[in-house]
Amino acid sequence: MKHFKFYNKKDILSLTKVRRFETHIGERIQALPEENGWPESLAQSNAKYVLLGIPEDIGVQANYGLPGADTCWYPFLNHFLNVQSNDFLTGENLLLLGHFDFGDLKYLIENHAYHPDELIDAYRHAVVNIDEEVENILKVIAYYNKIPIVVGGGHNNAYPIIKGVAKGLHKNGAIHIAQINCINLDAHTDYRPLEGRHSGNPFRYAENDGYLGRYAIVGIHENYIQQNVLNDIHQNHFIQYNTYEDIFIHEKKNFIQAVAQATGFTEDTFTGIELDLDSIEATLSSARTPCGINSLQARQYINFVATDAKAAYLHICEGACIQNGIQDNITGKLISYLVSDFLKANAENQFRK
Repeated sequence: MKHFKFYNKKDILSLTKVRRFETHIGERIQALPEENGWPESLAQSNAKYVLLGIPEDIGVQANYGLPGADTCWYPFLNHFLNVQSNDFLTGENLLLLGHFDFGDLKYLIENHAYHPDELIDAYRHAVVNIDEEVENILKVIAYYNKIPIVVGGGHNNAYPIIKGVAKGLHKNGAIHIAQINCINLDAHTDYRPLEGRHSGNPFRYAENDGYLGRYAIVGIHENYIQQNVLNDIHQNHFIQYNTYEDIFIHEKKNFIQAVAQATGFTEDTFTGIELDLDSIEATLSSARTPCGINSLQARQYINFVATDAKAAYLHICEGACIQNGIQDNITGKLISYLVSDFLKANAENQFRK
């Protein structure tokens, strides 16, 4: 685990504001005991959910995107750990594992690759290394029948998350083959060709390698679907989508109907839940949009799929708190709401209780 930092209870409490007559999530959330090793102590935990961060923007830059996806993890934690622990959400069923730090890879790339093409190649090569480490952690979490909640980084991480969770669930006998479905609320398909790993093609790689079964996309923007990708999607019976325009401009169906169609399409097995923050209007992200869903609809999406789908994991990605000189820590607070919504809604889910 070269690039992973495991948290202990002291780490968590250092970010938690302790106040008389109140109890915050950070005081209730679980951590791995210092005296026991990984992954044995995880196996002994009674937590249903495992929270971890991947604050990196290597995959985004490998896709010619704006940096900044590595800046939301700590702002998110500062908000989430200080949410009130109460009857709505106590936090006791959640274990905060830690976060990845790939800063050394980024440093090497940015200080040794100067030509633009060389830089892109180096970023894409680094993403392959990130894939392996993320997959190994997620595989263990899923093997012990716990639901991963992953925050931060580029959408490139969807591939190793899908792969790791599918392998873990297969190894523990929960599924017959190492393959799961996925629902993605996103302005983009992230189904670009197999041209080297980056944030624009995780689902293509996951499908090509046999780990992704059915793939449903909600809210993609017609202006940003490449024609070759659109052709491939139309020929693929295992992909279903609704565009932002069909929902909000042409009003062929409403937002919740589109989300319900996605959960129905993927209901045959465990399903990963993806939310790309570039789908939310004016949210600081790798591809900030002036025209998208609002934060209320994002919360409704999380609530619906966490209740209705057989959730394999939650992945919230592409958000930024610092980007091109702009700082907006409210993105971290938004992610905190979304994670809280997932935990509350999934607790009522009929599956995996």
